[in-house]
Amino acid sequence: MWEALLYGLLTGVGLCLTFGTVFFFLVQNSVDNGYRAGFKIAFGVFICDLIFVFFAIFGTSLLPDIPNFQQWTAGIGVIFLTVMGLSNIVRGQPVVAYPKTRLGGFIFYFSTGFLLNGLNPINFISWVTIASYLRKTLLYDMGQVILFFSASVIMVFLVECAIALSAHKLKKWFTPTFLSVFNKITGIVFVGIAMHLAYISFIK
Repeated sequence: MWEALLYGLLTGVGLCLTFGTVFFFLVQNSVDNGYRAGFKIAFGVFICDLIFVFFAIFGTSLLPDIPNFQQWTAGIGVIFLTVMGLSNIVRGQPVVAYPKTRLGGFIFYFSTGFLLNGLNPINFISWVTIASYLRKTLLYDMGQVILFFSASVIMVFLVECAIALSAHKLKKWFTPTFLSVFNKITGIVFVGIAMHLAYISFIK
């Protein structure tokens, strides 16, 4: 059981340091809007990961049988990431105006984190692949699998919160010019991931 816990924690850390769309969006908003915005984004990712892990553990038979479901999801993800990326490149920051109320801000950040994580089929495939490896290669029983994934998901959330807090603490070192360049780089990353997702989902 201790091995499953340790591997789960290490996997959670590794998944956070892939420098994908969630990472850049998390850093960008933590700098621009405070660490609480980053916490809300991380919570959206956390809930999305819980859903992914549930189906990875108990199987995809509970999912609705929707024709070309993966392609539809990938298509929405490509559009979503492309729009966000181009808005960052053109204006240096997202053009989406989030509500100023506390509830509205929570919904915006939470839903964006959830969608950034959920609309990329690679994330779900990664959890399913890990679940298969645990069962078939490491021969984990159900208790060990649940412990592994619990540790992974919690560690992902904690590391992302730490990233948000660290980015906010470094805010004073970020000049307007630096932030503009960083936001444009973030936009390029978003568009690049969108193109990669389009390639593996529709061309390859």
